Amino acid sequence: MFDRILDLLMPGGAPRAETEIHIAVAALLVEAARMDDDFDPAERMAIRAVLAKRFALDADAVDRLIAAAENAADRSSALYRFTRVVAERFDPAARVGMIEMLWEVAYADGVLDPDEDALIRRIAGLIFVEDHERGAARQRVLARLGQAAQG
Repeated sequence: MFDRILDLLMPGGAPRAETEIHIAVAALLVEAARMDDDFDPAERMAIRAVLAKRFALDADAVDRLIAAAENAADRSSALYRFTRVVAERFDPAARVGMIEMLWEVAYADGVLDPDEDALIRRIAGLIFVEDHERGAARQRVLARLGQAAQG
């Protein structure tokens, strides 16, 4: 299943490993947005922005990536396939950056749902980001958004 999605998404000659990373990251972001059972337009915009910035993608490529990520997330019963890719292929700083992206999506609608918080905590553990790094990433995102710490 994941391989078929990769084959469909790969633009002419894009390295398969790079595409797999893109889908894994996007799928984790989609899962964060869906945690409160409302994939809010603000969350979708946040996902678009962080993916475009992180991977230097144009709007069409981001839209294709999000569609592939939603498909992959719908077909997957566990986060492990996605977190494994991030844990294996990202260095420690990039894994913390992944957590920052998740915080940006979680706070995009202005409210941190307890399920979103729990998911980020779980993903951080699966990609080997320590609690203090997860908390610092949250504080950086809140500072960028001009919000005080919640919860």
